[in-house]
Order: sequence, then structure tokens, then C-alpha cells
Amino acid sequence: MLDYEKQAGIYDATRGGVPRAEAAAAAVLGLIPEKARTVLDIGCGTGLVTARCTRPGLRVLGVDAALAMARLAAGRVGPGIVLGDARRLPFATASLDAVSAVWVLHLLPAAPAVIAECARVLRPGGVLVTTVDKDAGHDVGSDVDALLAPYRTKPAHDAEEQVVRQAAAHGLRPAGTARFTGHGQGRTPRDLASRVASGDFASALALGEGDAAALAGRLVALPEPDTARPDPVYRLLSLVKDSPAATAR
Repeated sequence: MLDYEKQAGIYDATRGGVPRAEAAAAAVLGLIPEKARTVLDIGCGTGLVTARCTRPGLRVLGVDAALAMARLAAGRVGPGIVLGDARRLPFATASLDAVSAVWVLHLLPAAPAVIAECARVLRPGGVLVTTVDKDAGHDVGSDVDALLAPYRTKPAHDAEEQVVRQAAAHGLRPAGTARFTGHGQGRTPRDLASRVASGDFASALALGEGDAAALAGRLVALPEPDTARPDPVYRLLSLVKDSPAATAR
């Protein structure tokens, strides 16, 4: 996994910047009920998406485990950003109307614990909005995808079927979906080769000894290695927390 303390200063520029963040925030807001008054963005990173999840009457909060990321987010969002672990959220039980998790669960072997915490802090009727099958969103049928396919990690930590099953154990049920484009995220073979060689794709690829170097070499050898392939399309899933009475039925 990336060292997010070191990546904080360059993270936005290497992840699509404002256009990508605006698309993500708009999709998230579309799945949050109008009556919601609080939303917590877990793994908020630099706050580029978090700061855009705003509308009248909605208080936006964020939590991240990396101090450098949280500092940047606080500069954008304000005092609602806290340093914390998504497996042990520093918020009271049933205290929030919505929780968002954009590009988070795919990184976490502990995704079930994070989903459980999200359910704990949500009020009955509250929603969890999360990206699912994130890495699959990058599969646009390109020559790059053909090279990566044999190394894909299975199952992904954020596989939709898995997330739905884990959420159901905590009284969360599917309530809606949305899609948005990862603007500026179309990958060039050369950049991808550098990231594979550095271990950036540890959560998405199962690479044995020597595989990373070999795969990086094959990526660089593709035609037009500096031309970006098409942008990915990401999927969001919303899950609503049942009332205790509904759960008991």
C-alpha cells in the first residue's frame, strides 16, 4: 500500500484533480437523502472530494488515518476533519445521518470491520455510500487491462456482493446505485509500469517474486506507452440502515 504520509503533497495531481473530485462528490450527494444533516467522509484523504460534498443544511465531517492527509483536508473543510482509524471511528453510536467511503474499501483487508463501524455510527434511516469494485472500474478493455488480468487479486475487498453481505449483518440493505467518470484517470502504460514497480498496486494485483519487474517491462513495451487509455467509470452503492423494528421482523 502507498505511504500516504509521503504521497499527500502530490496525491491530488496524480489522481485526476478537481474534475475527478467534482464527479465523485456529485454522485455521492445524489445518494444522500435531502433530510440528512451530517455526513462523515471516511478515508477523506486531502479533502478534495470531502470539501465538495456540500449543500445547504448538510454538515460535512472527515476522518483519515494519515496525518499529512488530514492536515490538507482540514485546510479545505475546516475543523470537522479528525485523525482516526476507520475501524474505530471517533464518533458516537447512531450519531450521523450519512457516511461516505470513496475509494477506500478496496484498500482494506479489514473492510468488514470498517463496514461494521459505519453501521454503528449511523442513525436508523441513515445511509452508507461507498465505491464498490473500484479496481474493476479501470478495466476498459484496453491492452493494459489484458496484461493486468492474470494478476488481478480475487476477490477484491470491495466486491459488491461481498460488501452487501457484510453490510446485511449490521442492518444495512442496498438502497441505490450511481456511476461517475474518473476524469484524468486513464492510465498510460509507462506510468502504470512505474506504479507496479513501486508496489503501488499491492491491493489490486497478486504479484510473486520477479512478477512486478516483468509486468512493468511488458507494460512499457506496449504501443504508445505515453498515451492514456480511456478514463475508468466507478460505481457507488448506497446502503440504508434499518430501524430496530425492521431488523427484528
